[in-house]
Amino acid sequence: MNKTILFLTDGMSDDPLPELDGKTPLEHASMPNLDAIAAEGASGMFQSLPYQDIPTSSDVANMAVMGYDTRQFYCGRGPLEALAQGIELGPDDIAFRCNLVQSDGEKLIDFSGGHIARDDAGRIMADLADTFNTDDFTFRTGVSYRNLLILHGPQFSANVIFNKPDDHQDDPITLNRIDPKDDSPAARRTADVANDLIARTATFLAEHPYNQGRAAPANMIWLQSPGKKPALPSFSEKYGVSGAIISAVDVIFGLGACVGMTNIRVEGATGFIDTDYEAKADAAVAALATHDFVYLHVEAVDECGHMGRLDLKLQAIEDIDRRLVGRVREQLAGQPITFAVLPDHPVPVKLRKHTRDPVPVLIAGSHISPDAVTVYSESAARSGGLGDFQGDQLMRRILGL
Repeated sequence: MNKTILFLTDGMSDDPLPELDGKTPLEHASMPNLDAIAAEGASGMFQSLPYQDIPTSSDVANMAVMGYDTRQFYCGRGPLEALAQGIELGPDDIAFRCNLVQSDGEKLIDFSGGHIARDDAGRIMADLADTFNTDDFTFRTGVSYRNLLILHGPQFSANVIFNKPDDHQDDPITLNRIDPKDDSPAARRTADVANDLIARTATFLAEHPYNQGRAAPANMIWLQSPGKKPALPSFSEKYGVSGAIISAVDVIFGLGACVGMTNIRVEGATGFIDTDYEAKADAAVAALATHDFVYLHVEAVDECGHMGRLDLKLQAIEDIDRRLVGRVREQLAGQPITFAVLPDHPVPVKLRKHTRDPVPVLIAGSHISPDAVTVYSESAARSGGLGDFQGDQLMRRILGL
């Protein structure tokens, strides 16, 4: 089996756009390296979000890409991010993802609090913890706007209804509400505590020094995707290979930790368009020396899609092609490496949120017979020789199993 690098280009797939003469961003962007992989290998489509009752979030989609059935293993985003931070959840702990968001008092303006810097978010979260933490719940600092609230004890439940903030930009903040999913006292108590915290912290954040006179304040918390400590079969047991993950965001590192892969944190990896693509490329090449499979996750395109910024999405796509994929291919030229490429889900810039449409896949390796496709795009992949994948079919095809 060849050593393998999978380029997971988060949210890169999109819809045709009139301002691009009916092309998608992938069809419009200059991508010589991705197109070269397409010409060397074969293309297809993958359905990463098949279940209508499970969120369209990246924890779900990346779990599906790795070949784990989300119907069986979905655990919520909160506990995965806790795991990535080395937080040991007790058997009765419930971890919520806690976004720092921007609100105008009536509606959600920005799910990322203006892409708040990590250090600034850390100060806010530390102040929230100092002011509000009790024996029943604790705020924990994550990365930028991506943080945690952990509820402690059997009196709480993850069986509650929530909304993803990145699905509701410009929508009423009344959607920032937790409701019980069943009639249990634990679900009701969880909803009551969560909603009380949302209200009380909003007053605190409005007065926080960071938010004074700022055009894009982080003046509200948004709670989502709760769950308990996850348990998934290891990647090596499932596929018989050793794996490493390179990313900038905790949810992906949480998945890696959960399935026993090696998490590699790269200095300068930010999860946005200012990320150090070259450092991530070099780390991926180095990881192949000690691992069979490298899962190289890039968040930047997803963030640009949520912002509705076509210009930045095109920039991120071309940066990924030239500075990441191109650098990896150059360093590994002539070696028997399998390359795979796909997003975990689309983020159309006109919608600014995830959709359930299948995503385009590329695989090039000695076990893949090239097809007639010579470019990487949604429309080209639909006619590719690999056909349509579901479940763990994709990962097994990538690995040649």
